Amino acid sequence: MAAKLRKGDKVIVLAGKDKGVTGEIKSVDPKSGKAVVDGVNMAIRHEKQSQNSQGGRTPKAMPIQLSNLAIVDANGKPSRVGFRMDGDNKVRFAKSTGDAI
Repeated sequence: MAAKLRKGDKVIVLAGKDKGVTGEIKSVDPKSGKAVVDGVNMAIRHEKQSQNSQGGRTPKAMPIQLSNLAIVDANGKPSRVGFRMDGDNKVRFAKSTGDAI
């Protein structure tokens, strides 16, 4: 099945501690049904100092469930994603406005 949310999509968080926050998807793992969104679900990771890095406590974006994300349409509102055929091409579209993504 084709993924409804993909890398580079602008999404809004629907549930959880970061509800209402928007960000861009950095990576998607369809097998586990999770995505990493820039600036969402941040956790502190402790890095050991090395020749290449200073080390210390660094914030890192952790994966969030795809069901808690919705794509942002042209109006800036959350929308569900649908598929339709545009000629010979399968196109994703925002269900709230009908515009192609």
